[in-house]
Amino acid sequence: MNVNNDKHNLQQDIALVTGGGTGIGFAIAQGLITAGAKVCITGRRAEVLEDAVKILGNSATYYAGDITQATDRQKMVEHVEGTFNGHVSILINNAGQNIKQPALEVTEESFDDVLNTHVKAAFALSQLVAPKMIEHEQGSILFMASMASFMGVPNVIAYTTAKTAVLGLTRGLAAEWSSLGIRVNAIAPGWIHTPMTDKAFANDDQRKQKVLARTPMQKMGEPEDIANMAVFLSSTAAKFITGQCYTVDGGAAIGF
Repeated sequence: MNVNNDKHNLQQDIALVTGGGTGIGFAIAQGLITAGAKVCITGRRAEVLEDAVKILGNSATYYAGDITQATDRQKMVEHVEGTFNGHVSILINNAGQNIKQPALEVTEESFDDVLNTHVKAAFALSQLVAPKMIEHEQGSILFMASMASFMGVPNVIAYTTAKTAVLGLTRGLAAEWSSLGIRVNAIAPGWIHTPMTDKAFANDDQRKQKVLARTPMQKMGEPEDIANMAVFLSSTAAKFITGQCYTVDGGAAIGF
């Protein structure tokens, strides 16, 4: 078997990574740039994005905005195209939010907020970049799923619902768009060391021990573990892969 490492080369690609200023999104942006892509990261906090771009270097730019707002989504895409003089060929739908509450306490407004970010906005942004991907018969769209896409997790019902819906988005769009040149896949991270996760576990050691106990590798992952999968799925090395969700979780999904 001949394995050509050049198939992981993304030098001809322009990527848009939502929620790219910190954590997994930032690691994905780093991975894509290392593979040769030009990358725009987005988020709501301009100062965070500005600091991130200083680290990412000349192949990166940022746009501060709210992906749940149609005007901001349009401006994000226009900024990418104008900055890099080309169209988005890789979209990473990474932006998200969560609320930790018992289901009986969740309001309709907060439930909608979570679904709007993970599902509605991600779909709308995918719609926005798809026409030029189709025109060029080449593109990769990634959604970020979760362990909550497969497991019942207490006290995060809105997040669990949204992340389960992401699997439907992945399959449905892949069924429609793959023949037009767009591959659509998802990544389901296990428990990963990020500032948000580490903060949550710092106050809930019982939950952390439960997570580690059901993870066969007996450890949490690192953001670059997700980035490596994102780079692979965005590259021509994965040219015959679409409609799939890959768990990168140290075995948590099959753990006992």
